Amino acid sequence: MEPPDSPSSPPFVVRFLASGFYSGYAFVASGTVGTAVSLVIYLALPPLSPLTWALFLVPFCLVSVALASAGERAWGKDPGRVVIDEFAGFFVTVAALPQTMAVAVAGFFVFRALDIWKPPPARRSEALPRGWGIVADDVIAGIYGNLLIRACIWLWQG
Repeated sequence: MEPPDSPSSPPFVVRFLASGFYSGYAFVASGTVGTAVSLVIYLALPPLSPLTWALFLVPFCLVSVALASAGERAWGKDPGRVVIDEFAGFFVTVAALPQTMAVAVAGFFVFRALDIWKPPPARRSEALPRGWGIVADDVIAGIYGNLLIRACIWLWQG
């Protein structure tokens, strides 16, 4: 792995954002470390309405695709240091749910499990070209995770 400032690396802004503030450079489990960083960011956010979540997630996911594509061009197919897709997937997992520590922690574990398992069609979506394939499986895992947590909250309250 080349150092973050080697000539073959993408520009600083791309490296910094695509790697989730360099969390993707973790020696082990970079996806888990990236998800943990996104959890901390989530906890620092003010409560967001469902509309605000939608207005945030759509451009965030599109920018994530562009950053993942740039990372793939520089570092090869679905490089481990690109973790912006974990950010997108985690944010989808917790979007428009009660913004509590319990939801954040549940979202972390549910998202990581689903991202590793890759239920259909997540695994097949990895075949999409460039950053689309990198981000799509995480967004799909996030959708499953959001629905699962939403169902648990409904059952718990019901």
